[in-house]
Amino acid sequence: MNERAIPLDAETKAVEQPDHHRDELRLWLRLLTCTSLIESEVRRRLRERFDVTLPRFDLMAQLDRAPQGMTLSDLSRRMMVSNGNLTGLVDRLVSSGHLDRRTSEVDRRAQVIRLTDLGRSEFRAMATEHESWIAAMFADLSRLERDDLMLLLGKTKGSARRAAGRISG
Repeated sequence: MNERAIPLDAETKAVEQPDHHRDELRLWLRLLTCTSLIESEVRRRLRERFDVTLPRFDLMAQLDRAPQGMTLSDLSRRMMVSNGNLTGLVDRLVSSGHLDRRTSEVDRRAQVIRLTDLGRSEFRAMATEHESWIAAMFADLSRLERDDLMLLLGKTKGSARRAAGRISG
């Protein structure tokens, strides 16, 4: 009988063979798996419910927090992507009426990008549903468990930043 093995993800392999992996590696794989599962589901729901990509949603979220608008450089820093990656996205959202682009009063070479009334209204509808999706994904955790997880992930973030500083600095 020729049975094909079902491919396993890295986390499953690490759990099935714990002696072959350090605890830190297994923890990293668990975090990565959770992030991937949640992100994939959010992407799917945004696409199916609103015909919107996650980068578009993220861009609109940044601008919703900055009613006065932001320059492309500020947006790229906040979103940790290049100006080039944002240019096409901004162009499409300007064309669809969700954003407007004006010359900066401070620096005539820069353009300030803002949500239009339509963009703000549609983003806030998406954000409301997005928040409920995320809440549902964490529904099996008690308030205390969510608080503990926030504390532990905060410590993890600090540890990772310190390690990154030691490695690159």
